[in-house]
Amino acid sequence: MRTAYRVEDVRAAERALMARVPEGALMQRAAAGLAVACGQLLGKVYGARVVLLVGSGANGGDALYAGARLARRGAGVTAVLLAPERAHAGGLAALRGAGGRVVDGSGSGSGTAFAALSGADLVVDGIVGIGGKGGLRPGAAELARAAEESGALVVAVDLPSGVDADTGEVRGAAVRADATVTFGAYKPGLLVDPAREYAGALRLVDIGLGGELSAYAPAVEALQYADVERLLPVPGAESDKYRRGVLGVVAGSARYPGAAVLTVAGALRGGAGAVRYVGPAADAVIARFPEALVSAGPVHRAGRVQAWVVGPGLGDGHGDAGERLRDVVASEVPVLVDADGLRLVDASAVRQRGAPTLLTPHAGEAAALLGVERAEVEAARLDAVRELAGRYGATVLLKGSTTLVAGAGGGVVRVNPTGTGWLATAGSGDVLSGLAGALLAAGLGAREAGAVGAFLHGLAGRLAAEGAPVGAQDVAEAIPAAWRDVRRG
Repeated sequence: MRTAYRVEDVRAAERALMARVPEGALMQRAAAGLAVACGQLLGKVYGARVVLLVGSGANGGDALYAGARLARRGAGVTAVLLAPERAHAGGLAALRGAGGRVVDGSGSGSGTAFAALSGADLVVDGIVGIGGKGGLRPGAAELARAAEESGALVVAVDLPSGVDADTGEVRGAAVRADATVTFGAYKPGLLVDPAREYAGALRLVDIGLGGELSAYAPAVEALQYADVERLLPVPGAESDKYRRGVLGVVAGSARYPGAAVLTVAGALRGGAGAVRYVGPAADAVIARFPEALVSAGPVHRAGRVQAWVVGPGLGDGHGDAGERLRDVVASEVPVLVDADGLRLVDASAVRQRGAPTLLTPHAGEAAALLGVERAEVEAARLDAVRELAGRYGATVLLKGSTTLVAGAGGGVVRVNPTGTGWLATAGSGDVLSGLAGALLAAGLGAREAGAVGAFLHGLAGRLAAEGAPVGAQDVAEAIPAAWRDVRRG
């Protein structure tokens, strides 16, 4: 499990550890790890041109000490001080002692700084630390742009300057890094878009915080292969189709029969022992999947199920769609509500349910449920998914470039580490609904079904695409390959 901790908890852990180790030990550990990572990215340190963008905080000190280590290995290191009078004194002395050069990047001397950046092989972003709020100031923003335009590799110290460590928000100009070397623990913003996009490849440097951080609960966690493998439902010798989980699907309409087909595809490829389909797209479903059990309804006469999926392609609620949705929500088994179902579902009915509910909106649907603009959800995804989970008393899977899963009772938010931009295709969400619904029917809790479903769906998208466009059917067909990939580790 990859875990990320709030800034205040990381700082509290650092204070506790610093009380037990020699002064400056943590910064030296961080600088050593940063220097190693920079050296590996460069490949050859001797003769490389390295520029440090140094702010006034501890991040600037980390950068300076790391720069001194690189300078001692033969790199030409130039430190650009954005606040010369407040630069870390010990780090500055170490860099100068190692033969590094120092220039003023705060005002009139910035011309030299831009010249250094234009010839750099690697730029180290030590402008602002994890406590920074809001975007970069104009002078720092100009240097960040120059670093990006230089063609040099950009390495962020702990977190790209200008992004919010706790929320993943980017409220102004920020550094776009090729890699981020973070210390002690991941921060939520490194795992959640839009900030994740600015972080590049991540490397965690152990500075000894493990014992101290155990006193705090993580804010965000990401399942890894081993975690997913442990959660996968695998049939045993005594299993039959009913023990494996029967999923009921209420989806599709005369206008959108494909949504029903894709939801059923996700469910069958996702391990459901059987699928009972209820709705007007029965002919389309049975033509594609003769193993499906279909009926026109009503829902309560469809037969026994262990979970329901309702909503994909349901339409505007005319006819009996609204009635079918209400019947599903009134059932006593876990329910996944997606797509059109999210527009039609009654929030109070969801809150009153005794069985688990999993809502799976994309950013636009989440915005409609919260009564805000879509851009607000996309800018603050963690806040949005937590707010929705609390408001509906349900587990919420917020789809997007980083899919998030928040439990009904609060706590740790799970962020999905798999996926590809090629999953942004019509019907992909229907496949995910069927897949996560099958996991619900197999007995996983709503939070686990959402997180494991998102992981497998994202992995299936990668396997199906391999760098090229794919359709939703391709993603569904790749789910067994994703499953096998996880089982193999």
